[in-house]
Amino acid sequence: MIPRYDRKEISKIWTDHHKFSTYLKVELAILKAMEGSKVPEGISEKVKAGAVINPERIDEIERTVKHDVIAFCTSITENLEPEVAKYFHYGVTSSDVIDSALTLQIKESLDEIFPTFKRLLQSLHKRAEEMKNVITIGRSHGMYAEPMSFGQKLLGHYNEFSRRFKEFEDFYNSELTIQFSGAVGNYTIMTPDYEKKAADELGVKVEPVSTQVIPRDRIAKLVNLGALIGCAIERLAVEIRHLHRSDVNELHEGFTKGQKGSSIMPHKKNPISGENLTGQARMLRSHALVAWENVILWHERDISHSSAERMYLPDHLGILQYSLSRLADTVERLEFHTEVIENRVRENFTYLSSYYLHLLISGSDFRREDLYMIMQEASFEGSKEKSVDVFYDTMMKLLKEKNINQDLPRPTFEELKRIYLGSVDQVFKRSLDQYPVPN
Repeated sequence: MIPRYDRKEISKIWTDHHKFSTYLKVELAILKAMEGSKVPEGISEKVKAGAVINPERIDEIERTVKHDVIAFCTSITENLEPEVAKYFHYGVTSSDVIDSALTLQIKESLDEIFPTFKRLLQSLHKRAEEMKNVITIGRSHGMYAEPMSFGQKLLGHYNEFSRRFKEFEDFYNSELTIQFSGAVGNYTIMTPDYEKKAADELGVKVEPVSTQVIPRDRIAKLVNLGALIGCAIERLAVEIRHLHRSDVNELHEGFTKGQKGSSIMPHKKNPISGENLTGQARMLRSHALVAWENVILWHERDISHSSAERMYLPDHLGILQYSLSRLADTVERLEFHTEVIENRVRENFTYLSSYYLHLLISGSDFRREDLYMIMQEASFEGSKEKSVDVFYDTMMKLLKEKNINQDLPRPTFEELKRIYLGSVDQVFKRSLDQYPVPN
């Protein structure tokens, strides 16, 4: 991860020193599981007492042996007594250590990401509740459609992120597995019983069938979830960017004291967070293709996945943490221009064509298609003149020509809010029953 977007709480998990420390943790769990049987009692404690994690020494050894796990094992055992050292890495193969350690690194990363994800959900819910009774003009195809609750707009984003959060929790609880099954998963030295004891020591589940590697569809699932979170991030970021535009002006990202929007134009307040997050979302989605292709390994294993995972997986989890944190900040600091939002409903009236159409359908014997044409013509005339009076007068004139005599009200703004926000409380309750705000 480049320093600009680095999140130390994630990147520290993926440093060489922490990776090799996790390798050691795995090796110690393996030894402890076999102590008193295939390995003498107390070996794991003796290894732990004498082991030294030295990434520079490991690199030095690897330049000769061309194998990272052998280099790691050599660097550990050269600091141990021979009668202790001979049991280190006993009965397992490289991927047992690499893949199990990778699972633990992913688990640690998710432990950091969950609180940030919760904060975003809490922020979205809070702002949705704040804007629940603010009426805004909804848009379809980018065109004005009908009024709706601005809070419900935000609630839709809250629901999408809530779905992803639940899926993340499900992944955390069911997809994090380890393996200590030996070469091609045949348990020549290790047994499933020892494997289970080591897994319990590490606090994770056993992979039911490992083929010297943990199946990569599990990591692909994680990255697919990250890519979908990227979609959710960009969908909200794009909404913010659209509403932020000068000609819309319904909200602005928070603008801090001393911040500047342009190197030459002092008046600018740009949606820089939304634009940044759009780019980060593209990166999150780009990793999905690599993760899919890593699923297809030759026979029981190859290492074509290894080099790709070393690069993209730490970045994926780091970008995810960065993006969720930045989006939470952005949501918390959004400035809503409520008067502009509601005035757009007051000033744009042709959405009433749908309201009147349904009054006419229920109150006359005319065909829907004929009534639709009347309302369409009245809407186009009113829109052309930018006048609600022209719209209403044209509608009444056309109805009179068709001998349709029906008293049609002209609702006040408060009546409009009752009409178009009438179900918003029920929608909020239904959503929060299904997706409660996490603590």
